[in-house]
Amino acid sequence: MMDVVRFLSPPPAHDLTYSDVFMVPRRSSVTSRLDVDLASTDGIGTTLPLVVANMTAVAGRRMAETVARRGGVAIIPQDIPTDVVADVTAKVKGSSPLYDTAVSVAPHSTVGEALSLLHKRAHGLVVVVEDGRPLGTVSEADAAGADRFAQVHEVMSDDVLTVPAGTSATAIFDALSSRHLNAALVVEDGRLQGVVTRKAALRSTLYRPALDADGRLLTGAAVGINGDVAGRAEALLAAGIDVLVVDTAHGHQEKMLQALKSVREVRDGQLERGGRRVPLVAGNVVSAAGVLDLVDAGADVVKVGVGPGAMCTTRMMTGVGRPQFSAVLECAEAARSVGRSIWADGGVRYPRDVALALAAGAGSVMIGSWFAGTYESTGDLMTDAQGRQYKESYGMASARAVKLRTRDSSGFDRARAALFEEGISTGRMYLDPERPSVEDLVDSIVAGVRSSCTYAGASSLEEFAELAVVGVQSGSGYDEGRPVHAGW
Repeated sequence: MMDVVRFLSPPPAHDLTYSDVFMVPRRSSVTSRLDVDLASTDGIGTTLPLVVANMTAVAGRRMAETVARRGGVAIIPQDIPTDVVADVTAKVKGSSPLYDTAVSVAPHSTVGEALSLLHKRAHGLVVVVEDGRPLGTVSEADAAGADRFAQVHEVMSDDVLTVPAGTSATAIFDALSSRHLNAALVVEDGRLQGVVTRKAALRSTLYRPALDADGRLLTGAAVGINGDVAGRAEALLAAGIDVLVVDTAHGHQEKMLQALKSVREVRDGQLERGGRRVPLVAGNVVSAAGVLDLVDAGADVVKVGVGPGAMCTTRMMTGVGRPQFSAVLECAEAARSVGRSIWADGGVRYPRDVALALAAGAGSVMIGSWFAGTYESTGDLMTDAQGRQYKESYGMASARAVKLRTRDSSGFDRARAALFEEGISTGRMYLDPERPSVEDLVDSIVAGVRSSCTYAGASSLEEFAELAVVGVQSGSGYDEGRPVHAGW
């Protein structure tokens, strides 16, 4: 069993956020970041300790597929209809664990249609396909100056590198570099299988996909605590999800405990009939008592965090919540005492925060708004007056989310429910021009966490939680660590 993180000096009586603490380097025999194994300690089966939050503006099919290919898992929100979740799950399971899914159009599709699809994926190409066979590609440069009603076969580039499935990452990278191309089309028997960029070729040697027992990408889904909870849980399990999250803002309440017990009964019933043992995650809580009650009701993993999210107004509206580092620290210790784990949900804005959550004992870290401003999130890509690209995000307790969640209620009931909100209904999450893809953000996070582990002398996340030493800092101490990008 892992030990609790150690403090450099006795911790203060008040609770701490991630910004309040720092990590102290110690003697280390870990000589390379690549020697660190970042497989999660939560038992879910991910090879990275990253979970995409079940936010409607963030977690969809593209996000689930892309993150699982790099080792994490995404949770499809509870607001999404069950049949849609089943369709998303089937598509993720049917996606290649190795190659990015191509965005494709027919030869007679319009340039305008191709451009509208271009930013659905980070590889920046739309593949022109006929009868499953690639004819060419369309990029923003190819379409520049073209009439939006022109057909794509008139503007497509046929300077395309195709490689057979199974070609090594090194061979693909070298071939792309020699041709000065960014992406190759993967084919099998002449039919398009996927797309590999130069970066993806490199990443395939650094990451391991998160896979189920049949070698397919992992995916999860959420259920709330209202309505036919058991019926939705049964349908989600039948659809083949790998992680089932029972989710509500206030997880330490009787209704949650009842819902969790009913979901556990459904899961165990399927298990008795020869089904898989799907892990149950439940939350959110911020206390040891909350963790122990949810574990007693059937949770394998407990979700920790009330109010730290970028789209959440709970603390300002209600005064309820807890600084996230202290919440994670206490809840992780409680979970360990009964052989369970936690997810640290919310409050991470930099790779350092992810590292500190893991040092505090989290099995994985759940990220929402940070991933909203990426190509792979579910929202439409927009451009502001200054030409900056962004996507809209919103909190899952906001009036906007409540409206979606109560779409089957009467107009009066929907309007009344929308009066009570604890979240931002419209927030602009700008794409970082240098890191516009979720994979770019994962690269940044993983680089930071790997380096943190080497500073602590840890070669795994279990060792990291045992060896990490943290101290408490002032606000000026935190500011001192910020880089200066534009001179004094």
